[in-house]
Amino acid sequence: MKGTAIWQIEKAVSGELICGDRNDIVHGVSTDSREISGGDVFFALVGENHDAHDFIADAVSNGAKSIVVSEESAAPLGAGLNVIKAADTTKALQDLARWYVSELNVKKIGITGSTGKTTTKDLLYYICREKYKTARNTGNLNNHIGLPLTVLSFDEDIEVGVLEMGTECLGEINLLAGIAKPDIAIITNIGISHIETFGSRENILKGKMEITDFFTEDNLLVVNEENDLLTKSNVSGRYRLATVGSSGKSSFILTDIRDFGEDGIEFSLEHMELSHRFKLGVPGRHNAVNASLAIAAAMDLGISMEEAARGLANAVLTEKRLSIKGRDGIKVIDDTYNASPDSMRAALDVLAATKGMRKVAVLGDMFGLGDMSCSCHEQIGEYVGQKGVDLLVLTGEFSKHTAEKANETMGSGAVLHYSSRDGLEAEIKTLVRPGDVVLVKGSRAMAMESVVRKILE
Repeated sequence: MKGTAIWQIEKAVSGELICGDRNDIVHGVSTDSREISGGDVFFALVGENHDAHDFIADAVSNGAKSIVVSEESAAPLGAGLNVIKAADTTKALQDLARWYVSELNVKKIGITGSTGKTTTKDLLYYICREKYKTARNTGNLNNHIGLPLTVLSFDEDIEVGVLEMGTECLGEINLLAGIAKPDIAIITNIGISHIETFGSRENILKGKMEITDFFTEDNLLVVNEENDLLTKSNVSGRYRLATVGSSGKSSFILTDIRDFGEDGIEFSLEHMELSHRFKLGVPGRHNAVNASLAIAAAMDLGISMEEAARGLANAVLTEKRLSIKGRDGIKVIDDTYNASPDSMRAALDVLAATKGMRKVAVLGDMFGLGDMSCSCHEQIGEYVGQKGVDLLVLTGEFSKHTAEKANETMGSGAVLHYSSRDGLEAEIKTLVRPGDVVLVKGSRAMAMESVVRKILE
């Protein structure tokens, strides 16, 4: 964060400085009392399960000199502290981010979609880094708190900001887009993640399209035209549109995808008179679409296909996304960050394409599917049976339906179900052996990364 005066923060958040020096300068923002630098301003956020006003003393003892509160009685007045009172500290954080990013000369690219948005963000970051000083969200900082913190971490000389935007219901992307005001937006796909709260895929499309709510005719929307809902008639508006797909009618035409399993993929991309062959050291043929979306957005910033190819060659994905690890002759495909039917199928495709003696899938429940939970888990069981998986190990309540369907096509003893993850972890070392390729995946709440740790310990 560039140096920002207390009076600027006070004005941006529509707050009131109740003690301190309006001319003091802060150089960072924190919402975690344990991770404070001396020049940070601490926002005491109030959530459903915690109230950071209770940790103000910890923040001060760890170096905070400035605090934004909504409860004046919780603030230790004096002692050289700057204390700003705001009606709502979460909204104040968002308002500060909205003001701060408007002060920077930075091109912002917003990315949303049911699946693939984090991977697309990572790929686009490495592409843009070839030509511009670039920043992105780290970890899962893609929501109403994480995105403002990301924006507020931008240095003054950042040229491109790549911003993933997550949502679980209507209105959330509108809020994030209103803060960041993206110049370019990408929608990776419309699946059924969070359909329990959205109610329908059509509502999911509506929610994702909120990323264009602040667009003008100068802005660009890039979409995956291979998705059945991301048609030109559904996504066109008062802005420029670029489509990625295998059709000759797409703006960016994706052809000749070659899948080399754990060694990555190759594909060709054509745009107008330009054509280039790309290599990506990230597994999964579905990532050819994600990479092409990133290339399309980058080219609008003046990045050439050759520069994009160099960036993709250096790309590294966020941890727990198709990360291949190994120990004692066992390969583990760690894709434990989250799970939906689309991403589960894509991960099983990677498992099938990865060399190994046996293919083992260790899968946990997929959440947020509402009335579709049973059918979606059954469909995954059917898909596993089509992919040549030798051993399917499942845990969770909904995964019983996966087991029932998989048992129809897989051999005796090839499907195991554990009611709890603890039971699975107690036996997983006896289930896998040298030469195996093991995919581990499940929804975030299933914490399947602990299974990965157990296999590798």
